[in-house]
Amino acid sequence: MKNIALGRYLPLDSMIHRLDPRIKIMSMIFLMIAVFMVGGNNPFVAYGVLLVVLLGSILLAKLTIGYVIKAMKPMVFMLVFLTIINIFAYKTGHVLVTIGSFKIYSDAIVNTLFIVFRLMLMIMITTLLTASTAPLDLTLGIEDLLKPFKKIGVPSHEIAMMISIALRFIPTLIEDTQRIMNAQASRGVDFQEGKLKEKIVGIVSLIIPLFVSAYHRAEDLADAMEARGYHPGNPRTRYKQLKINKVDILVLTFSIAMCFVVYFVGHVIVI
Repeated sequence: MKNIALGRYLPLDSMIHRLDPRIKIMSMIFLMIAVFMVGGNNPFVAYGVLLVVLLGSILLAKLTIGYVIKAMKPMVFMLVFLTIINIFAYKTGHVLVTIGSFKIYSDAIVNTLFIVFRLMLMIMITTLLTASTAPLDLTLGIEDLLKPFKKIGVPSHEIAMMISIALRFIPTLIEDTQRIMNAQASRGVDFQEGKLKEKIVGIVSLIIPLFVSAYHRAEDLADAMEARGYHPGNPRTRYKQLKINKVDILVLTFSIAMCFVVYFVGHVIVI
């Protein structure tokens, strides 16, 4: 639990940290689109191009590769589950392994690798955004990007505040989970071994206190916001004003260009 990096902000001094949050959010969206545009004859080559770009961005943000790997740890179970499903679901391609009457086909492995690369790149993109953008800046950026939708009744400020609070409390909930697990372990609860019934009882003893703690934190946060005069419907001023400069425009242009590059590499180039 302590090693989970998803949602944590690292206050470093880098070019990526100094970018306008609106540009970082829009760049993340375009890079996500690029991830889903991968296809054609060379999907893994296109993924390789994206991987090189993201690794370069991570180094520019002064993050470590180990930190990004920590952010991927929560997805290990999902990846294993998807691998098992694909092995049983895909029955096309060449037979790679035969175990009795059971056969593992090449398309199952290829599709599994395709999903693994896609999830890995998506986690890298979101980790880069949350690690290089302060929660307040993220709130301001989301609110500004949603402002045009106010005309049709979309509460941009409220949505931005909810997203920011959710991202802010991911590390807090992880720390609470670790604290409760340690407390339950000191009382004899074993989360690793034992029968299925004992594991279910252990999980219940973890979930209930975690929900109670989360509700208490939410109530304390609401009381603190009310005590400071916060009201979602009232007009608000900002101490920090966001400004877009030439570097921001270049980064956004590069992110848009990546969509075309990835499509071109995957669909046009023949290797």
